[in-house]
This record gives sequence, C-alpha cells and structure tokens, in this order.
Amino acid sequence: MHQYDFRFSKVNMAPVIVVIFFVAVALATSHVDSTTTNQYASARVESCSGCRLTQLPDVKQFIFEDLPNYNNVEFKHIPGAVPKLLLFNENEEEVERLPLSSLTREECNNLLISKGFTKKTAKDEI
Repeated sequence: MHQYDFRFSKVNMAPVIVVIFFVAVALATSHVDSTTTNQYASARVESCSGCRLTQLPDVKQFIFEDLPNYNNVEFKHIPGAVPKLLLFNENEEEVERLPLSSLTREECNNLLISKGFTKKTAKDEI
C-alpha cells in the first residue's frame, strides 16, 4: 500500500491559503451593510412630548429642534411612549424600529444620517 504524508509544507499550503484569502475577500465584499444601502423612504419618531423626555434632554432637543430640519422625517406624539425611531420603505411598511432613549443628541442626528436621511435646504422649504 501507498502511504500518504499528510504533513503540510509551505509549498503545498500556498495555493490553499490563496484560495481561502480570495474566498474571504469575496464574502466580505459581497456582504454589504444594510445601513448604507437600505433606502428608507421615510421615518417617524414616536414619543411622549414631555413626561419621559424631561429625563432625556438630548433626545428632547433632537426631537423638537433637529428633527424638523430633516426631509421625510416626522414626529408623532404618543402619550407615555418611550422615544423610538421607526423606518419605513416606499410602501409605507415599517422596516426597522430603533430605541432613542440611550442616545445623545449627536448620536440621534448621526443615526438619521447613517440611515440616508438628509437635512432640508432652503430649496426644500419652497
């Protein structure tokens, strides 16, 4: 019988390593993060307008000062509701729901921007 030597050497491992590398690169580049490619048609922030927000000054400022400056984003007052961001597709179906309570004002703004929402310009106001 013929006996096989299963020890790996640098010479015969090189092609295997190259193949593994290219497979890993292909998988990494084919997976695209949904936060950068998913186009949301609109968004809505739902929250109470006072009681819970008094304990979350950053979120309160974001809702009442920053949110009106974004295109296709609205605020809906729901008594007693914890602040959350709802994201909708072009068919007005809810796609994602994210809590805002633990975020700073800057993080709330960055979240909207990362989801593809833009701030209104003077041209949008007309």
